[in-house]
Amino acid sequence: GLVVDGRTLNIIFQGGLEKKFLALAKHCRTVLCCRSTPLQKSMVVKLVRRQLQVMTLSIGDGANDVSMIQAADVGVGISGQEGMQAVMASDFAIARFKHLKKLLLVHGHWCYARLAKMVIYFFYKNVSYVNLLFWYQFFCGFSGSTMIDYWQMIFFNLFFTSMPPLLFGVLDRHVSAETLLGLPQLYKNGQ
Repeated sequence: GLVVDGRTLNIIFQGGLEKKFLALAKHCRTVLCCRSTPLQKSMVVKLVRRQLQVMTLSIGDGANDVSMIQAADVGVGISGQEGMQAVMASDFAIARFKHLKKLLLVHGHWCYARLAKMVIYFFYKNVSYVNLLFWYQFFCGFSGSTMIDYWQMIFFNLFFTSMPPLLFGVLDRHVSAETLLGLPQLYKNGQ
């Protein structure tokens, strides 16, 4: 791990040492910036996103973390004693830092699996619907007449677009939360 304070970050950014800082940071599993200004925090996140072209996650609990949370791809706000500014600016909010593990390993895995299935489902739904209309045009001699009444088309899309995401969102859990917490390496499969 690498721990960098605000004075060191000031020297890095003013001295043009960003490339050397990133080279050092790439060899670390964790980089922790402490005692730094909100601007420095957001600059570090932007630097990592821009130069390394990776997805970033920022976690903060106060008003001084808002710019860092907004600069990251995914921002997590912890509601705490310092107020709710970080929570209001974040993508996800948790009550305690210990809940971050469950947010990432369990809910992140489930969300990724659900989204992947739903993308495939929507492609299948639209391809089958368009194929039906396409082959009907051969039957009617390309006259432009509609095979299905407009109300039926509306209800078809409404039913097949709204119900499956709701059912998948509530019911689909292909791996239990206990298994996902016990085997963190399952998170890598989704990536």
